[in-house]
Amino acid sequence: MKRTSSLVGGAVGLAFAAGAAMSAQAVEIEYWQYTFDARVEAIDKLIEEFEAANPDIEVIHTNFPYAEYRTKVATAVPSGEGPDVVQLFYGWLDAYREADLLAPLPQDMFSNAEIEGEFFPMVQAMNVDGAYYGLPTAVRSLALFWNTDLFEEAGLDPSSPPQTLDELVEYAKKMTKRDDAGNLLQAGFTIAPAGQDHHWWREVLVRQFGGEPYSADGRTVTYNNEAGVKAIEFYAGLLTEHKVSEIEFLTDGQTAFKAGKAGMTIDGSFRLGSFNGQRGLNYAIGELPAQDGERFNFSSYWVNGITDKGDAEKQAAAAKFLAYITRAESMQLWLETVGELPARSAAALVPANEDNPQFGPFIKGLAYANATHFVDEAAQRQIVIDMLDNISLKNMSAEDAVNIAAEAEQALLDKFYGT
Repeated sequence: MKRTSSLVGGAVGLAFAAGAAMSAQAVEIEYWQYTFDARVEAIDKLIEEFEAANPDIEVIHTNFPYAEYRTKVATAVPSGEGPDVVQLFYGWLDAYREADLLAPLPQDMFSNAEIEGEFFPMVQAMNVDGAYYGLPTAVRSLALFWNTDLFEEAGLDPSSPPQTLDELVEYAKKMTKRDDAGNLLQAGFTIAPAGQDHHWWREVLVRQFGGEPYSADGRTVTYNNEAGVKAIEFYAGLLTEHKVSEIEFLTDGQTAFKAGKAGMTIDGSFRLGSFNGQRGLNYAIGELPAQDGERFNFSSYWVNGITDKGDAEKQAAAAKFLAYITRAESMQLWLETVGELPARSAAALVPANEDNPQFGPFIKGLAYANATHFVDEAAQRQIVIDMLDNISLKNMSAEDAVNIAAEAEQALLDKFYGT
């Protein structure tokens, strides 16, 4: 039978799910992911289905608080313990490979031709020297959320979101409220570089202003030019010129929007569960605003990889489980339970999903999305945060702020790649 472990603060809670008794000869494998209620629910459903179809394999599901997760994996696998199938953020691939934590996926079950023909293109970031090291069940993109009540209050059509960056500014101004002392009471648009905005700046705004954030191989910063300067001028201008928001207004962007104190925010489909559960919050979702007719988006995803700790029998069972949780039917279950989008294009691009008022805008965004090849997402995010602070708090010129950011990020890339 299936066993689920949830490790919080070092305490282990074991829950035994009902099911058919496993054979004494069943192969036992472990699946690890970080603790997120909807993800835990979804993988438990998939494990139950998988074990029913494969009574010779038992899957133990363990999840850890996000803050502890990477350290737990890095400690367990080299010692021959821990997961046989591990969930990891796609941006961690290089670090996991460098540490010899992952085995390449077996070509007889996961052919390159199938992956490249059936999965969205951003998944190809998991290919290194011709071998894939993981596959996602779901992918993510960004979309614009807007509060329909605040739109109406400001005299805006709640069914017509801003289609351009200029309209975004115009609408945000109409929904911004300050008291007589200038204190922000209601943000027209959230500013959250520590949230999803650093992705919006890097993979959307830089491209909309005519640039590319990195070279094709991801090893060289290429936003230190006119496009990068214009992109950060627009983003910082929401604070400094148009004053439609403040950094950390009501703690963060999602909190401000959820509280009904922000007219618009940019976020991912994973936020749907939180927003849908908020009483009194009426909102709609649309594609990100365009610039000169150009639309871009950012995509990210968590993948499932096979560790190299197990023997041949365990690795075969792990591969079988990985194939099961990355099939189209599993992706649809994940969409309905977690709110993240199917990684196979055929599973995502069906009328029921494309026409869904909540999922649809995210799915459309996948067609023109780019995934950043992170070497250290936390450090690269902080570089964007510092760049915005240099402009908005230290009155640095956009050009100088971009050059400082590019130099810092290039040093990070050079250190990782050994240049």
